[in-house]
Amino acid sequence: MTDEKLLHKAGRGDEAAFLALYERHRETVFRFAYRMLGSAALAEEVTHDCFLGLIREPARFDPARAALRTYLYAAVRNLAAKHFRRHAGETPVEACDESEFAADRREEPLSRLLDAELAEEVRRAVASLPPLQREVIVLFEYEELSLAEVAAVVGADTGTVKSRLHRARQRLRRELEHYFKSGRGLSAAGKVSR
Repeated sequence: MTDEKLLHKAGRGDEAAFLALYERHRETVFRFAYRMLGSAALAEEVTHDCFLGLIREPARFDPARAALRTYLYAAVRNLAAKHFRRHAGETPVEACDESEFAADRREEPLSRLLDAELAEEVRRAVASLPPLQREVIVLFEYEELSLAEVAAVVGADTGTVKSRLHRARQRLRRELEHYFKSGRGLSAAGKVSR
């Protein structure tokens, strides 16, 4: 069943339809919120608010303008921006345990340790990006949205998205330069080196 049909049913009180939508998109919404906010608790709150807003006002979603996934990303972006405005950088970044999103890997212990160390460094570098650069990196590199989809989510033209993406990549390269020089590579964060 399409997202639009599920949303229509959910708007009429069909709990099973809402749960199907929630299960279909929850992980993606949470992952984006987590990467934007750096906190599992805040990401859960934003995910909850995002779906609550969707079910309370299903008419705000217009399938002619964007896919539901794009709409949900934009909702998370807006909720994260509200949080940033309220707290103006007061929120500390928690230690990231992305293992819940990663596939089970059976590698040598030293390799796993180095990958975990590098993943933490990349996470910190991404978290240190200004919010506009962070959101395009997360959406394009991690969530694998196209430039057009990212532009729709952030409400900017494709050229602006490309510019933000370029500046974010440059900053990440500078901050992670010692990993490039040490020969350790960026296997745990491979998407940064495009």
